[in-house]
Amino acid sequence: MDPDLVLTLGLALLALSMPALLSAWVDGRMSKAGIAMIAASAGMIGWAIYSQPKGYTLAGIPDVVIGVVARLIN
Repeated sequence: MDPDLVLTLGLALLALSMPALLSAWVDGRMSKAGIAMIAASAGMIGWAIYSQPKGYTLAGIPDVVIGVVARLIN
């Protein structure tokens, strides 16, 4: 699997986990699904960074995400 795609999916999963965690925090409970999504996201992002030979820069991540979305649309 392409590291750029895995990084993009990991970032999307991270963004989707935030509402679940915030809702659980406001209600005073623990969100097992949110924690699982954070763990999966961290694993995906870590694998993508580890398998990319040159690595990623913080400034280059938006270009990676846009490139993956463009490949999926095209």
